[in-house]
Amino acid sequence: MQKITPFLWFNDQAEEAMNFYISIFKNSKITMLRRYGKEGPGPEGSVMTGSFELEGQEFMALNGGPHFSFTPAISLFVDCKTQEEVDELWDKLSAGGAPNQCGWVQDKFGLSWQIIPTALGEMLGDKNPAKAGAAMSAMLKMRKINIKDLKEAYDRA
Repeated sequence: MQKITPFLWFNDQAEEAMNFYISIFKNSKITMLRRYGKEGPGPEGSVMTGSFELEGQEFMALNGGPHFSFTPAISLFVDCKTQEEVDELWDKLSAGGAPNQCGWVQDKFGLSWQIIPTALGEMLGDKNPAKAGAAMSAMLKMRKINIKDLKEAYDRA
């Protein structure tokens, strides 16, 4: 087990969420499921906790009831090498969820993700403030990040 593991609290959809996430990311799997017994507090046989990996990153999930919900103050940042990867992840994670500004998307379980192309970080880190600023201005107008549009704004500066 890694030293620090994100722990995700779900009402009663932990198993559904884990299956959803591993269906989206390559090199992913459920590594452990613990189910409630007769003594509860959840329905007997339903998942109490589970562990899963997405691209080698370990997560834990809990069916803890309706006491807490996700907030965009915590999000999962996904580095994408290509526009195709951005498009695929954006489409899958936004299904039943809500797209937001600047590459952020909330999935159908309420968990926030940042689907960000590597190229954006490179452009924002340019030593030329006009180029970095042009990339920032372009990104602020986007929901899903479009590398071609970023590059055009960056190159014009």
